Amino acid sequence: MAVVKRSVMTLFSDPRSIYDHCVRIVLAEKAVTADVYYVDDPKTHEDLLELNPEGILPTLIDRDLMLMYGRIILEYLDERFPHPPLLPVYPVLRAKARLMMAQIEKDWYQPLLAIERGESVQENRKILLEYLLKVVPLFEREPFFMGEDFTVVDCCIAALLWRLPALGIELPQQAHPIVAYADRIFDRNSFQASLSPYEVSLRESDDF
Repeated sequence: MAVVKRSVMTLFSDPRSIYDHCVRIVLAEKAVTADVYYVDDPKTHEDLLELNPEGILPTLIDRDLMLMYGRIILEYLDERFPHPPLLPVYPVLRAKARLMMAQIEKDWYQPLLAIERGESVQENRKILLEYLLKVVPLFEREPFFMGEDFTVVDCCIAALLWRLPALGIELPQQAHPIVAYADRIFDRNSFQASLSPYEVSLRESDDF
């Protein structure tokens, strides 16, 4: 979709959305120079609506290209800026990463979003915690979720783990490998740079 060309890549981002957070992590990991505008109400944000009348977030503007929807933007950024690669190079591993992202969105993000909406909060907390505990062994084997390399899957997981305390979910002792993994990701400069003011406020009492 063609738009008025801008000299610097621009991201219009919901400061509260986990999908938007994933995009910001990828931008930071790749050290992409971009203007990030936090949008609380897309229906009244004139600059966004001028470029994307649908007002869908996140919206990425790259020269005369306009993209929306987090997954599409993630893959575009990885192809547009291939170093460091955040999707595996080999087709089989790349397919597995895409499958894992789809599974995370289905099994982890859906109860998270329900909690944020105030829907069946206790039940969805239990569902999300049970899903996380099932995969504890996967966090013990390698430094990152897919192996030795940090990937877009880690971006998706990190955005969720950052929100757990605000969702009222405390990981038990048996989930220590997840806690250790989260600490490694949260310590990355790119992750800290990706945080919106709202996301910083979710853990204001933490010392990173």
